[in-house]
Amino acid sequence: MERILLASDYANLTSLELFDSGKEIFSHYTMDNSVFVEHIFKHQITNLIVHFNDEYFNNNSMSIYNEQVYSRILSLFENLKHLIFDTSSIHNYPPLTFIHLPSTIYFSSTLTVLCIHVGTFKDCLLILDGRLKQLTTFNVQIYYIDYPSKVSNIDKLQHLKCFSLVSFKATYKYNELIVPLLRRMTHLEKLTLNICINTSNESIDETSQFVDGTHLQNKILIYMPYLHTFNFYINTKVLLRFSNYRKFNDSIQQIFTNIKYEQTNCMVYTFDYESICYAYSLPLRFTHLSRITNHFPNIGSDIVTHLYVSDCVPMKHEFFMRINQTFPLLKYFSLKNNCPQSLCFDLWISDENLSNSIIEYSNLISLDIMEADKDYIAQFLLETKTFLPHLTELKVNYDQLEIVTSNDMLKIPS
Repeated sequence: MERILLASDYANLTSLELFDSGKEIFSHYTMDNSVFVEHIFKHQITNLIVHFNDEYFNNNSMSIYNEQVYSRILSLFENLKHLIFDTSSIHNYPPLTFIHLPSTIYFSSTLTVLCIHVGTFKDCLLILDGRLKQLTTFNVQIYYIDYPSKVSNIDKLQHLKCFSLVSFKATYKYNELIVPLLRRMTHLEKLTLNICINTSNESIDETSQFVDGTHLQNKILIYMPYLHTFNFYINTKVLLRFSNYRKFNDSIQQIFTNIKYEQTNCMVYTFDYESICYAYSLPLRFTHLSRITNHFPNIGSDIVTHLYVSDCVPMKHEFFMRINQTFPLLKYFSLKNNCPQSLCFDLWISDENLSNSIIEYSNLISLDIMEADKDYIAQFLLETKTFLPHLTELKVNYDQLEIVTSNDMLKIPS
């Protein structure tokens, strides 16, 4: 790359996009007095897009990545207006976290657009502490939302027009952290939320059992008079100690008719002691979906690539056919279910006409069935049930796999 940029005088070069980048590419460049660094990186480049391709292993790699990649990028590019770190997969690179950055390192004050993956909610708040006064678009993916240490600046974010918050790990701090942050965005025009919420209570707040239309309108949207676009996929898990304190799906759906921004839908899946409410806008605009169960609706999407599925009742062959048909571009599939398929009384009756149907996941490259019963190992690896032509990564319990293969259920190549 350096040879190309030094081969000519690129007087009009203002944008740079790097693909399959790792920490090695940035470790080569240091803050010296070279023309390459001083002129092109520090002064000319105003738009930078980085597509990472490094595996995320542990906290040590996160520390190294922040020191060798994020710190260097923020030091090298001082005149950025747009800074975009590709967040299409949280597994391709570690998140930025300020605890691993020198106190003198921060973002360019000229930034208007920032898309980034951070480690904690505190990192998100530090970015919005008032120093980026020109920031109008902020897309953040947060690895874990937990209670942060105190951040003093809680002023309104009047310049922020577009905000996206994505987090795949469930948080218990929705009311304490996410709601107050959103209320600061008084001039927001576009809002995107993809979050998982847990609560140790029987309801999300004093007026709503779940994050439904009533809650969204009264707790968040009322503070955003300029909002015209709202895309969301929100699932809320609540405890059920008293079975008579529930809202039925039709009444919850009726509430969403008051939200004018997008077509919306809502459904509730009830277990023995808890319920999960799924509230989402249509069409789906997310690459990652979590907490998918047996009862997920037919919300087909050709952009979903990552799916996290879990349930405590058996999943039939038909269910996995629906997954394949609904999400044709699926690349990463994680399944958690310890309930054997054989426990389902009508499994073979309902699946009788489908028993000869082989499911082909044409784009699946990663399968995680580490926390799944051996029946699902057979479901995915038995050649008469499922075909995985491009699978490159398999996470499976070795003991379970040994049981399945010892029963001659699978044909494993030597």
